[in-house]
Amino acid sequence: MGVSLEIIDEEYEKKEKCGLFGIWGTPQASQLCYQGLFAQQHRGQESAGIVVANNGTLNGHADMGLVSQVFTQRMLRENLVGNAAIGHVRYSTTGSSKLCNAQPLLRQFRLGPVAVAHNGNLINAGLLRGLYEQHGHIFQTTTDTEIIVHLLAKPSHLEKADPLPHVLKHLQGAFSLLFLFPDRIEACRDLWGFRPLALGKTHDGHWVVASETCAFDAIDAKYVRDVEPGEIVRIDDNGLTSRRYDGPPPELAQCVFEHVYFANPASKVFGQTVHLVRTKMGAKLAEEAPVDADFVMPMPDSGRSAALGYSRQSKLPFEEGIVPNRFVGRTFILPNQVQRDRAVALKLNIIDEVVKDKRIIIVEDSVVRGTTTRSKMRALRRAGAKEIHLRVSCPPIRHPCFYGIDFPTSQELIAHNRTVEQIRDFLEVDSIYYLSLEGMLSCMQGPASSYCTACWSGHYKVPVDVQQSKFSFERDQLTMF
Repeated sequence: MGVSLEIIDEEYEKKEKCGLFGIWGTPQASQLCYQGLFAQQHRGQESAGIVVANNGTLNGHADMGLVSQVFTQRMLRENLVGNAAIGHVRYSTTGSSKLCNAQPLLRQFRLGPVAVAHNGNLINAGLLRGLYEQHGHIFQTTTDTEIIVHLLAKPSHLEKADPLPHVLKHLQGAFSLLFLFPDRIEACRDLWGFRPLALGKTHDGHWVVASETCAFDAIDAKYVRDVEPGEIVRIDDNGLTSRRYDGPPPELAQCVFEHVYFANPASKVFGQTVHLVRTKMGAKLAEEAPVDADFVMPMPDSGRSAALGYSRQSKLPFEEGIVPNRFVGRTFILPNQVQRDRAVALKLNIIDEVVKDKRIIIVEDSVVRGTTTRSKMRALRRAGAKEIHLRVSCPPIRHPCFYGIDFPTSQELIAHNRTVEQIRDFLEVDSIYYLSLEGMLSCMQGPASSYCTACWSGHYKVPVDVQQSKFSFERDQLTMF
């Protein structure tokens, strides 16, 4: 017998923008792109799209929903035929969840067709869009990505022998980008390296590029290296070439939250395997915040690796007392609150025989708004837990993110203007401890200065002059039926 958690899943609270995949030089491009996107479904579940290159033309399909819902095998075989493809799975951090915002964006400009797929968030998109609208440009979407196409089509940029570097120099914020032209793929990463982008090679020698290396595993490709911050990688019939579009910044700003929560545990991100980093974070958490308890239990699924590390370091048993229903999926893709509530009631069940009369250490990857965490803790109490000690494998999130994570205001964050003791009382737990910023960064192999910690520390390496709402481009949008 179990106790159902009738709450909104914590995954609804922290969402990241998008997964990318690209491949060149094989007639199986669309099928392999499909598999690469499927492996990265966790990065975005609102919409999915694929564009293929075939004999000088581009053709694509995108729709709302999961990869498996948007594409059929017949569609891939008969309609998306080509020797190259780029694909995208989306969660919106700028622009609403509408079909017009699904990517890759496929457009025609003076030099021919182009498709673009974006992971990240452009903090100067509002300014650039306003300038272009003043000059009569018409935008077809409400996402920040569309400004990139307008920049690419600018006559002064097209006069350049290599216009793409000039386009990228105008962008501020976080971006990992894939461009598909009829004769090539261009893979680009911002100067600060906020979001991951990796290069791989299939067993038969075709170059591939993806947001996460788990996509390479899905198609039997091998990870080669990351696209470097500030680099443009061109992939075409001649192979791979590289150029830089600008000099390096004073320091990098790689997003640690990729390791804390977003990325697949099997992926290698910023040079480190995610599962091993999370295990280290859990072990460091056990060093910083030991507590006497009967066992350690993860909050599924993203807290599992950290809980394993905590268990090993503390020498306390590791126990699974919350069972997820993996067929429900991430509930934030559902359109309204009632549907999300019903879906999550099906998704997580507490095994009351495991937790009854026990002193439990719950390891969670992060706490954002806190309301769903409190509901989870209450459900554990109803199941008979004697003590609940919450351990969080990152510091308190006190500041908004403008680089591609969907918590854009301080007011929605539980740790904003609250002490840890106040958070403990709000969550109704016996104790709570967050991993220190120094402890978290000690688990990373690079220098501490090479990571973005803005959501914890408030230090924004790329200054944000105007705080832009997620829906700031929604004004006066026309809808056709």
